[in-house]
Amino acid sequence: MAERDISEAMLLEVIDLGDTRYKDATRLWAFKEFPERHDNLLCAVLVLEDRVIVKTVMHHFSIL
Repeated sequence: MAERDISEAMLLEVIDLGDTRYKDATRLWAFKEFPERHDNLLCAVLVLEDRVIVKTVMHHFSIL
């Protein structure tokens, strides 16, 4: 997150308010555009088990 200049508040906003795309029943991407950033969508890769696990966060995410 530090390397990509993504704060904890931004990550929570992506998870809480972002759009989602499921890979399967437990894995998904949550993504959100931040207009003040110029590096495309911010994305969190999540695993849903007995809790939400953030595997990684990225920028320059694209939904094709």
